[in-house]
This record gives sequence, structure tokens and C-alpha cells, in this order.
Amino acid sequence: MQTVSNNTLKQTLYYRDIPVLIYNIQYPAFNSTCSEKAAEAVSENYAALARSKEEYCKAVLYPQAVESARYIQSNYPPFHSYEFDMTYNITLNMGCLTSLYTEQYSYMGGAHGSTVRQSDTWDFTTGNMVQLGDFYPHDRLFKEKIQRWIEQQVSIRLKTEPATYFDDYAKLVQNTFNPDSFYLSPGGVVIYFQQYDIAPYATGLPEFVLPVPPGFEPLFTRK
Repeated sequence: MQTVSNNTLKQTLYYRDIPVLIYNIQYPAFNSTCSEKAAEAVSENYAALARSKEEYCKAVLYPQAVESARYIQSNYPPFHSYEFDMTYNITLNMGCLTSLYTEQYSYMGGAHGSTVRQSDTWDFTTGNMVQLGDFYPHDRLFKEKIQRWIEQQVSIRLKTEPATYFDDYAKLVQNTFNPDSFYLSPGGVVIYFQQYDIAPYATGLPEFVLPVPPGFEPLFTRK
């Protein structure tokens, strides 16, 4: 079993007396009864990710924010600070298996910001990532079958929630489906899409919960 502790990198960066960039980066660290070596490796993966995002904020976003703010005299009208937030959500933590996703929200002016999600599922006995194909070891067409199932689910949703997906969603599902864009939940395997992949901004990040693959039921129920 894994225990999770939270770590944070955060700072407000100024240009003159204007707070032009605020970043808040949350990332997990793990201990595990399955393998401490694996836990250390997984923890370092997220620590390295957090450091790289902090460097991105300082080296890329901050100069962009300064360039935008320098044209505002006496901070009037008030400059809307750029924002960068990274959070994570543990979606399944059972036995030696932990699944989670991180979301990176960035705001650089305009009507709204943007969110990008990335997910990982870890086997803490080895420290290796679990792949979507691992749940369908004898089905070479599992990707195509999942895509068709998602298309059916979108069609059903549109009957009660019109205009929540793009008209050409079937083509977009095929073009933007990413087998790495999944995480595990107690209810099954969750497939998700990024903003604007198959739906307008108001829909958010569409999610589709696949039934638990046959033979893997104990994976989602053991403590």
C-alpha cells in the first residue's frame, strides 16, 4: 500500500511593484510497503516534473508576463496576473497499484485559462507504469473498440445534452484518442480527452468510464 505526502513549489514574481506571475505547483511523494526503491523512483519522477514546471514559469512565462505588463502605466488598468497551477488527484490507491492525474492550469490574459491533464498508473512492485493495453492483453483491436464505444456514448449524451460535443465528434474521437490518456477509478478505467479535442470549452475535459476489463475485477476491489 502507498501513502502519499504533498509537496509545494510556489512564488509570486513581480515586475516593479506589479505581481505579474503567480505559480503554485503541487506534487506527490510516495512511501510504499511494496517497494521503497520503486516509491523513491516514482517520487523523484514527480519532483523532477515540478522542478521543470517551476523553471518554465521563471524562464518562459515570467518574461512574457513582464512584456505584457511593461506597457501598462502605473498599473492602470490593473494588470491581470499570469497564473500557473499544477495539482494532482489520486484516483485509485489499492494494494501495490496507484493511479493519478495531474492538471496544469495556465492563465495568460483573455477570457479564461486552459487546462492540460496528464495521467499515470504505477505498479509499485516494480516501479513501472501500467499501460492501457495491459488490460486487454489478447485483443489487438482494443483501441478501435474503445473508440467505437466512446462514439456511442457521445451519441447517447447528445440526446439529453445537445451541443455539448462537436458535430464531427466521431472523426475527432479517432484523431485525438490517446491510449495514455486514462486513469483508474474504483468504477473502472476512465478515458479522457483534452479541452477542445472533441467538445467545446464549456464541456471541460470529457470522461468516459469503461467497464472493468474481464479478469481484472480483483484489482479494483482489494485493499
